[in-house]
Parts: sequence; C-alpha cells; structure tokens
Amino acid sequence: MTPLLVALLVILLDQASKEWVRGTFSLHESVPVLPGFFNLTYIRNTGAAWGMFSGQNLALALLAFVMLVTLVVFRRKILPPGRLHRVALGLLCGGIAGNLFDRLRLDYVTDFLDFYFRDGHFPSFNVADSAICIGVGIYVLGTLLAPPPSATGGKAPETSAP
Repeated sequence: MTPLLVALLVILLDQASKEWVRGTFSLHESVPVLPGFFNLTYIRNTGAAWGMFSGQNLALALLAFVMLVTLVVFRRKILPPGRLHRVALGLLCGGIAGNLFDRLRLDYVTDFLDFYFRDGHFPSFNVADSAICIGVGIYVLGTLLAPPPSATGGKAPETSAP
C-alpha cells in the first residue's frame, strides 16, 4: 500500500504545482524567491533532463510508459524488500507518471523550480523530477548501506559429522 500512496501524493503535488504555475505565470516569466539562488520560472520542456532529446516528446512518453510498467511488473525482482525501498518505488512511479501526464496531455513537461549556485545555473525542474531523483537516491543508498547477504543465503552452514 505504501508505494501507491506515495505515488498518488507525488502525482497530486506535481500536477497541482504545475497547474498553479501555468495559471499564474507567463511562459518564461521568472520570479525571484531567494534572489541569486532560487527563482520560480515557467518553462516548457519537450525533452528530457537538461533539455536533452528536445522535441522527442512521443519517444520520451513511450519510454516513460515502458519504465513505469517495468517498475510495477518487476518491482519484487528489482527492489529488495523493506519499507524504504517501497517508498522509493512510490516516488519513482509517481514522478514518472506526473511527467507522463504532462507529455500526453500537453506535449511538453512543465518545469519551474530554477536554482543558481555561484555563477552556475541548474536547469529548471519540477516536483516529479525531484521525486524521481529522491527515489533513485533512496534506492542507491539503501542498496549500498544494506548488510551484505551471507554466503549461505541466510541459512546456518551445514556441518558434516566427523
């Protein structure tokens, strides 16, 4: 139940925030929240992360659909058991679905979280993108920090009688 609830929460937050941005801002309008560090900027992204594959909306929508189905169907083989990994699954599925809804409905993804650091600019992103990155981070950290399985698969080693 945890992955479904997390995914639904991500989808609702993502879609509500994007709807608010589209209804409040003009395209490319930027409003400083923390000047020099964080702006809200309305961007339409027809590509993937950092604008890669721009204009490939249909192919990216198909890839997102395939990944979403793969995660759901093979979740028991892909993710180890545990609450943390179920949360990661929910974040991944909710994030993928949130951006997929935009691609299918609008032919682009609405991005609006816009960060600057020193002289650098991080590409704009959204709640769904954040959920995907956090989900991947939880999965990677959870996997790296998990105790290694024992050589005997969790069973006591067999001993032979002398």
